[in-house]
Amino acid sequence: MKLIEAQTYALTALGWLAQRDELLGHFIGSTGSSLESIKENVQEAGYLVSVLDFLMMEDRWLLECCDSTGLDPNDMRFARLALPGGAEFHWT
Repeated sequence: MKLIEAQTYALTALGWLAQRDELLGHFIGSTGSSLESIKENVQEAGYLVSVLDFLMMEDRWLLECCDSTGLDPNDMRFARLALPGGAEFHWT
């Protein structure tokens, strides 16, 4: 996946997340974000990685997001990997 496709994918996912007050509150609490920081960082690739990471924590969230937006759930991981700072981390 190319960078621009990954950014578009993540921004679509963020748009979906922003429409769900309870889940958005959970995202804000989990990441230490605020509504202001979301607006300030929306174009930052590293921040978009955090959106995808958050949605991938729960299969239900990922699938609901993809069902609602038409995103392919199989592409979420590839979008994450294509974003700067989104490379998989190996503990060993």
